[in-house]
Amino acid sequence: MSGHISVLLNECIEGLQIKSDGIYVDATLGRGGHSSEVLKRISSGHLYAFDRDMQAIQESQLRLAAISDRFTCIHSQFSKMKEKLLEYGVERVDGILMDLGVSSPQLDESSRGFSYRYDARLDMRMDQQQELDAWKVVNTYSYEELCRVLHCYGEEPFAKQIARAIERRRQVHSIDTTFQLVDVIRDALPAKVLNKKGHPAKKSFQAIRIEVNGELQELQDALQQALELLNVGGRLCVISFHSLEDRIVKETFAKVGKPAKVNKRLPVVEAEQLNYRLITRKPILAKEEELQENNRSHSAKLRIIEKVREPIWQKQD
Repeated sequence: MSGHISVLLNECIEGLQIKSDGIYVDATLGRGGHSSEVLKRISSGHLYAFDRDMQAIQESQLRLAAISDRFTCIHSQFSKMKEKLLEYGVERVDGILMDLGVSSPQLDESSRGFSYRYDARLDMRMDQQQELDAWKVVNTYSYEELCRVLHCYGEEPFAKQIARAIERRRQVHSIDTTFQLVDVIRDALPAKVLNKKGHPAKKSFQAIRIEVNGELQELQDALQQALELLNVGGRLCVISFHSLEDRIVKETFAKVGKPAKVNKRLPVVEAEQLNYRLITRKPILAKEEELQENNRSHSAKLRIIEKVREPIWQKQD
């Protein structure tokens, strides 16, 4: 756990503008790096930290308890944030942080089957209690379903070839491990791709992981809830690591934080009043020092939005 470095840590903490008596949510607890820094700054407030990985919660609780007792860990998907917070009587919060994707410890623990760098049973479940895992995706999905997953979630140009190769291999024997899957992917790709920099299975593994954990739908649901949960003046900070996540965050923020495009030739009856303000017009990227220390920060993008007024429909709730 000590080797885990939280990405864009200072930028997130600065972006949240933490109040000592505020209520904050870390929607993706992981190993508690961001949560620890939030907790250090709240003397009379409270932190609610979510994770669907029970192992992450168990490890982080010890780290957080050494700082303060003003926190509650919740074993749940962050798409159930609103419902779970209500169970604690929390209807509004002052800030929410999301650090998306798979955590470094999950990747580094070979037995979890997330990484193409270690041989393990195909798993990739963030929540070890759920039924769908990578083995089921690889061995039971139809050719068409595999193509959809690889193309939509991995943006893999050779999705069809890889899907066919998986289909052929499993007719002989099930594909049980990460290295077996890597071999199938390698065999399906042309030499020009294999000779390129970067691991040939990276896109496919990302795609299968997103499918197993329903990550993109989870994100869309969670963003909507997060925007509703914020108090006026509250901020939502989201770190994404690939273009699919970042596109969802960018579009969600733009929808509520940018005025709608109007036909300039038509008379404007009333200027649109926005309920949210984009703090970042462009995403915040890691500085050179962090890039050198933490390889994972290279693809990280931080976007921040603030609620500036209560939407009319929320006032009526």
